[in-house]
Amino acid sequence: MTAGPVAPEGARPRAPKTEGPVVPGTAGALVRKAGPEEVAALTDLLRASVLGLGAVEYSPRQLASALTHIFGVDTRLIEDGTYFVVEEEGRAVACGGWSRRRTLYGGDQFAGRSDDWLDPAADPARIRAFFVHPDRARRGYGRLLLEFCEAAARAEGFESLELMATLSGVPLYERCGYSREESVEIELPDGVSFPLIRMSKTLKRTAPTGGS
Repeated sequence: MTAGPVAPEGARPRAPKTEGPVVPGTAGALVRKAGPEEVAALTDLLRASVLGLGAVEYSPRQLASALTHIFGVDTRLIEDGTYFVVEEEGRAVACGGWSRRRTLYGGDQFAGRSDDWLDPAADPARIRAFFVHPDRARRGYGRLLLEFCEAAARAEGFESLELMATLSGVPLYERCGYSREESVEIELPDGVSFPLIRMSKTLKRTAPTGGS
């Protein structure tokens, strides 16, 4: 494993090769690693996702506050090589990732962050920052990214996963086998309360192949 709890304090992983891996997706889409040059485009994507898909569960004031204080690109995920984009005809239509680090949610601007490494033998890996453009919702891209991230975390020895879901994101995660663990009310710096749901999932062990 290239990174883990034994890494020196403050150590930073190697920057990912943004041209790979490229994995065929669905409906002509593909999954690839996000690159640092995409931060502005990913910011536009997540903003469209939050405003377009979150309006049923949250007020305009809550969404505006969350975009200021919570939701944003986490460039550490990009640096770690664990943040991915679903690309359709050259356009990023969804993004999401997973993490070996302790931070559970929030972009670069969010105060409650930790770069501490997780221990695969004791800690759940984090599922992080999933956003789908509203005009590409319900096409399977969220599930595609989720399965991709789960496989990557399993390959590095993690046996469980944890995430913090928006109310609008809960149905997808429940369909993919995640369970509700805790309802959380985040008090934002401007006094706005923003409800989230902490969820978890135990990964199925991969059956061994070959052998006697």
